[in-house]
Amino acid sequence: MRITISGKNIEITPGLKEAVEGKLAKLEKFFTPETNIHATLSVEKERQKIEVTIPMKGHIIRSEQVSNDMYVSIDLVEEVIERQLKKYKTKLIDAQRGHAHFKQEFIEKLAPEEEEIKIIRSKRFDITSMEAEDACVQMELLGHSFFVFLNAETDEINVVYKRKGNTYGLIEPEL
Repeated sequence: MRITISGKNIEITPGLKEAVEGKLAKLEKFFTPETNIHATLSVEKERQKIEVTIPMKGHIIRSEQVSNDMYVSIDLVEEVIERQLKKYKTKLIDAQRGHAHFKQEFIEKLAPEEEEIKIIRSKRFDITSMEAEDACVQMELLGHSFFVFLNAETDEINVVYKRKGNTYGLIEPEL
């Protein structure tokens, strides 16, 4: 595995680099040596955050962990990625077509899926043209954590969603 470590508002000390590489090395049992892993460490006030991204054909495996201690965040991020891999390995490997990023041992250990993803309800609704801020208000009025709308400025389908800390996010399509 090739691990790339970068920092935002933090100097990557040899100790931090060693901690990240040590934790992410535990993922070697899943991935081939050609797999790229990107780790970004950042600090904002008391928030020590690590974001790990593993780009793969058709999927992105990602985990972001925040705590008030960077070493705790590093420990958590590896555990979350390993849990994701174990939970979704059948779907990830099936989608890979050639299994380019996964080690053969991991592929051979395919157990029957424990939890199959089932869509139990479909919903149709009229798309309304509105500003992103209005969509946030509508989402709050409905008591939902996201809202799909037609952006009046761009004339594209967008999604607003509720983030931690009572903030909002906007998802815009990239074609």
